[in-house]
Amino acid sequence: MIKLSKLTDYAIVVMSEMARHEGTVHTVSLLADRTGVPAPTIAKLMKSLTPAGLMTSHRGASGGYALSRPAEAITIADIVVALDGPIALTACVEGAGEECGVESLCPMRGGWDKINRAIRSALEQVTLADMMAPVWTPPVSEPAKVVARGNA
Repeated sequence: MIKLSKLTDYAIVVMSEMARHEGTVHTVSLLADRTGVPAPTIAKLMKSLTPAGLMTSHRGASGGYALSRPAEAITIADIVVALDGPIALTACVEGAGEECGVESLCPMRGGWDKINRAIRSALEQVTLADMMAPVWTPPVSEPAKVVARGNA
């Protein structure tokens, strides 16, 4: 199963909440109250998202964090890379920093790059704003009622 980390999932939730109140500086405790994500987790997220250029930090009595750019300009790929590193299904991707013990013998060498590029491209096409868009679900229709007729 391909799965995003919990931190990435939480980051999307927190950043979506921030985007709903664009232009506002948010404290960790306020974001925790609004999202249900624990404050220590939000603080940890901010420590990764700020150096990645996705957040700006504001110091002082009315300090906190703000998105560094509009939700339409932040891709899911940006968030994944900031928290999880290079987007890859396997360790054999440029920049992953992990060495493979059988890389020189591997018949798949280079083949995974196609898949990694496809996934990266797909995540680059989805923005934070896209994730915030309401999801339409068709209305649930009630089953037709059968009326029993007696013998008259």
